[in-house]
Parts: sequence; C-alpha cells; structure tokens
Amino acid sequence: MSGLDPARKPGKIQHTMRSASLAWAPPFYFLYYAAAAALVPFLIVYYQNLGLTGTQIGILAGIPPLVSLFSAPLWGALSDMTQRHKLSLLVAISSAILLALALSTSKVFAWLIPVVSLFAFFSSPIMPLVDSTTMSLLGDEKRHYGRIRLWGAIGWGVIAPVVGWLIKTSSISWAFWSYALIMAAGLLIATGIPVSGRIGAALREGAQTFLTSPRWLAFLTVAFCGGMALSMISNYLFIFLRSLNADEFLLGLSLTAATLSELPVLYFSQHLLRRWTARQLMSAAMLFYAVRALTYSFVKVPWLVLPIQLLHGPTFSLMWLSGVSYADGNAPAGLNATAQGLFSGVMLGFGSAAGALLGGLLYDHIGIVNMFRVTAFGSLFALGFMLLLKKKNHAPSL
Repeated sequence: MSGLDPARKPGKIQHTMRSASLAWAPPFYFLYYAAAAALVPFLIVYYQNLGLTGTQIGILAGIPPLVSLFSAPLWGALSDMTQRHKLSLLVAISSAILLALALSTSKVFAWLIPVVSLFAFFSSPIMPLVDSTTMSLLGDEKRHYGRIRLWGAIGWGVIAPVVGWLIKTSSISWAFWSYALIMAAGLLIATGIPVSGRIGAALREGAQTFLTSPRWLAFLTVAFCGGMALSMISNYLFIFLRSLNADEFLLGLSLTAATLSELPVLYFSQHLLRRWTARQLMSAAMLFYAVRALTYSFVKVPWLVLPIQLLHGPTFSLMWLSGVSYADGNAPAGLNATAQGLFSGVMLGFGSAAGALLGGLLYDHIGIVNMFRVTAFGSLFALGFMLLLKKKNHAPSL
C-alpha cells in the first residue's frame, strides 16, 4: 500500500517529521553540557592551583564572557547572512576541542590570556547556534524547548561528580581531557543536524531593531543583571567551598544538586511561559539570585551548600529559558541566530565579565563571604530598579 494513511492527520504527520528532524537534539544537549560541567567549573581550581592571585583569576574568569559579548552575536550574524549555520557550528566545536587541550598545557598568566580568549571565541557561539536551530525546527511547538534543554541539565548533573572524583583521585588534567572526549562525541552528533531552510534578512535593519527597540534594550538590561549575578556566584563558589575544606568530589556533587533543581523548571517550562511573561520570570529569577547569594554567606559547613544549590533552577534555568523564548519570538525575520547570540553575549558575555571582574576585586579586598552579600544586595537593587521602571512606565513590558 503506497501513499499516506488517510487516518493520519496532517498535524500528526508534521509532528512525526519534526520529531525525526530533532532526533539529534537531546543527545547533543546532553553531551555539550556534560563537557561544560567537566571543564568550566574546575577552571577556577586550575587557576588557583597555578598560584594565581584573586585579581588574576578574576581577569581570566572575565575574559570568556567578555569575548562572547561580541563573538556569539558575530558568529550568529555571519551564519544568518551566509546561511551556513551547520558549518559554523562544526568549525566552532572542532576549534574549541583543540583549544581546551592547549589550555591544559598553559601555566603562565601571560600565556593563559590569549589561549583563554581563543577558547572563548570558538566555544561561546556553540549553544546560541544550536538553540537557534532547535527553535527553528520546533516550528509552532517552541514551547517544548525546555524539555529538550532538560537533557543538558541531566548531562551536567551526571558528569560533574564523576569528573570531580577523577580530579580528586588523579589530577586536574582530567577536566581538560574529559571535555575534549565528550565534545568529540558531540561533534559526531552535530554532523547529523539538518540544514535549516531559513531565509536571511537585511542585517543592517535587524541591527537597528536590536539597538533601538525599547523592548530589546529593556530585555538585554535584565539579561545583563542576571548574567552578572550568575557569574559572581558560579565563578567563586568553588573557591568558597575549598576555603571550608571541601574536596573535589563535593564540588562536583554541588553541581549535581544544582542540576536537580533545573529539571522541574525545564520540564514545566511550557506552563511557566504560558502563565507568566518573560519580564515576570526574569524578575523572579533576580529575587532568587539574591536569596541564593545571601544564604551562601552564612554557610560554615561545606555540605550545607547542597540544599542552597537547589536554587540554581529558579535562577539560571528560569532566566535562560525565558530569554531564549523571548529572543526567538522577537527576532527580526531571518535573524534568529543573531538574536540568540546577542542574548547569550549580553547575559553570559557582558554581564558575566562584569561579575567575574568585580567578584575578583571584592574577593581580594573584602573577602568571599562579603562578596556574596554584595551580590545579594546588587540583585535586589537590580530587581527594585526593574520594578520601578515598570511602575513608572519608563520601560516597556518585555
């Protein structure tokens, strides 16, 4: 019997085709975030083991987000303009693997600066390109993005304690080799990503929208605040725990606890996005950032950090899923990758760089406990400023 089964509705056929085109997505998200969990949190430990000062660590921690501020939007714009999203992704992944291995051999601060910069340049556009492709392939089912992104949280939570144990029993070099091996598997998965059929738009007109639209400026301001709070927490949490005599296994386990809190947020993301606006979800995330940072400052026993890590979902995940959804839904036609790169560049770029650099200075001058308290105060100040602007109608709703 040939032809389509008349009992099958067009909607079901389209859903089946869309499911097939997204078969690569769950394993890739799993592998990408597993690789990130193996390396990124332990870079601070690596720098500390090299004997670098808090200011030097802050500079190195601030370089990747600062580079991603322009690299993620640049890669997205070039991919949108040339319609070579898949090629851009494969080049970025391959280069990131090689540079991670080069980073493992870098021991001097002056040499670390260019290597870290190049690693950030090639690694930062990976997820914006993947998010853009995923949202494009989801079509009118974009609300399901959270359940695909959920696999990234699982990858992070599974690998972090394993690598932490390997580092504890062997050496920090396992962080770099684990990243390279896992990302190599991700590269193989990425070769199966279908080529998107998006049509490019005039880049100049799109740039004007991003730079002049009050809605986009308000959205990016919130993203900056969230990225800054995230950076001041994530970049210095491991140093804080080590000051409490926590071992590497507990460091990895703290990431697993954070992952557990991401799962319900991502799984029920479609309900959250249907019930509340992006501005409301981002405001809630800023409130939880304040609570999270303040609570860390009172911890005296390292194991007590595990329940606090359960606030990672209501902070980072809530901010990220609402931001990705907003960027996709409000991007100029054909500039979805550019929009995702801009959101990522401001939150994980500009905001994270500012947080990393400020965190390093505060760590050196007032100590890490007070640094967390400043983070909490800053998050509350940003939240109050956002609400004040909304109340006085000086900023449009997101």
